[in-house]
Amino acid sequence: MKHVGRWLPTAALFFAGLALLCVPGIRFSAYLCFWMAGVWVLWQLLCRWAERSKIGHRCKCFFLVGLAAIGLGLCVLEGVILAHGEKTEPATAVDAVLILGAGVNGETPSLTLQTRINAAAGYMERHPEVPVVLSGGQGPGEQITEAECMRRALRKRFGADAALLTEDRSTSTAENFAFSREVLELHGIDTDTAVIGVVTNDFHMFRAELIARREGLAVVGIPAELPWWWLTANY
Repeated sequence: MKHVGRWLPTAALFFAGLALLCVPGIRFSAYLCFWMAGVWVLWQLLCRWAERSKIGHRCKCFFLVGLAAIGLGLCVLEGVILAHGEKTEPATAVDAVLILGAGVNGETPSLTLQTRINAAAGYMERHPEVPVVLSGGQGPGEQITEAECMRRALRKRFGADAALLTEDRSTSTAENFAFSREVLELHGIDTDTAVIGVVTNDFHMFRAELIARREGLAVVGIPAELPWWWLTANY
């Protein structure tokens, strides 16, 4: 019975992973459960080896140290990501707003993209004079570009008077910034000195800011929150 109890966490994590695979949008959490199940199996095997061998005991200690180092590194990284995602509206004025595209289901914005549209719309209501770049090309399963999907949603909300610029070639975050920079330059905005407000989801903000700075852009974050905490935790 004692040996059976050792393997119960493995079974629980494995079946939890299978269940999470059936929930849209949180596949990463399913993979995390499978990874934890694998770690638990390896730990149990090391424990049994350590009972019979000094080498096994050393390997068990090395495993614990390595696991602790990985856990500490992930905690630090997640702390930085969470801190960037918790930013409020920029205190400084921005010269332009850039909305990073996300998935489109046919012609309908995905939940992730809709939250970005909502966050951008809130900022636009308070700062209607700021030009807005809608950045995103067309991917698999998308009948229109992400930029066009955002344009339709914001035109419906603000009418034809909204200062919307579109960039519909990008297929990655790096391309979002590179191609949007060209659009801004064409419309008379000096991207070497301009401050750009970037709209993306809170979990994506840290990565987006890193890529923007690599492209030589000065940016501030305008985070969009997902509606359910478990989606945010997954991402």
